[in-house]
Amino acid sequence: MKIDKIITKKEQEVMTPDQVLNDLLEGNKRFIEEKLNDKNNKTLVESATAGQHPKAVVLSCVDSRVPVETVLDQAIGDIFVSRVAGNFENTDILGSMEYACKVAGSKLVFVLGHESCGAVSAACDGVELGNITSMLENIKPAVKAVEVNGEKTSKNPDFVQAVVEKNVKLTIDRIREKSSILKEMENNGEIKIVGGVYSLKTGKIKML
Repeated sequence: MKIDKIITKKEQEVMTPDQVLNDLLEGNKRFIEEKLNDKNNKTLVESATAGQHPKAVVLSCVDSRVPVETVLDQAIGDIFVSRVAGNFENTDILGSMEYACKVAGSKLVFVLGHESCGAVSAACDGVELGNITSMLENIKPAVKAVEVNGEKTSKNPDFVQAVVEKNVKLTIDRIREKSSILKEMENNGEIKIVGGVYSLKTGKIKML
């Protein structure tokens, strides 16, 4: 498919949260199969000058191996992306999500973790280094909540993966707890808040 214009307000308004989620997962499938849509970035840039109406907001890790627009096969103007090591929420990110959904009309909040996450591994090991120390406190609840056989450090890949998944789930819980705007929108069926984990080995996103 040739993509040469950004989403219009009218197109965004008729989308449902389920349609948007399916669209993102279909994009991930195209990424895995190396059948990415053909994007005319020059005309996309030109069509985006008058405004934007993205269909989703994705909260992901900063990891360079997970380029969000690429792995979801999305073009300029398709999605908002908020990134922080360990893909957790904070006040600024919650405000960004509220803007994306309540003001700009996005239909989906997608928390995207990934396997072998360095921030999660560091939290598992109790790393202390500069501002990283306080940042990792946001992931510690997931570390404490996971019970697995074997060592509870980054040397145990099963433990790290379990914490990665738990961190996504707890982040979703906290988004609902901390944002009355997003919770109300979800309760009204205006948006969905979902989570998944990206596989570095296969490129596939597993929904949680």
